[in-house]
Amino acid sequence: MGILSWLFGSKEENSAKKAKERLMMVLEYERKKLPPNFPELLKQDLVQVFSKYKQFDVDHIEVEIKRENNTTFEELWISIPFKN
Repeated sequence: MGILSWLFGSKEENSAKKAKERLMMVLEYERKKLPPNFPELLKQDLVQVFSKYKQFDVDHIEVEIKRENNTTFEELWISIPFKN
């Protein structure tokens, strides 16, 4: 193990970790009976609704399902910014 891989970690570890996180997300969606692309579908619906209101910046709407540090608690996080 070289000093750089020790400091920054290896790419294999990072990609394996990301793959595991994606798999966990898919399994959680299946358990909740959500489609695998649930955040994107919800985002499309929100864009459609909020585009009626000129105060909102619909190009920057964000939808995520987040989990707090290694807990089973999940939350739906939606950001709908106002235009400047």
